Amino acid sequence: AEDVLSALLDGNRDYEARFGHIFIVCAAEKSAGEILALLRARLTNDPAAEIRVAAEEHAKICALRLVAEE
Repeated sequence: AEDVLSALLDGNRDYEARFGHIFIVCAAEKSAGEILALLRARLTNDPAAEIRVAAEEHAKICALRLVAEE
């Protein structure tokens, strides 16, 4: 678990350096290991593709929050 958290910290730094914004993912029902795998996979995206993925993830988070408020 500690190694996954350390890898997430490193990956988040790499992600922000590459794309210029923080890593965003809808983490609902995902383990730390699953999030790490997504982070690593998305680091290979080109910036245009990644901004679309990040926007989709943001939309998922917003949708969950809206449902939770009902």
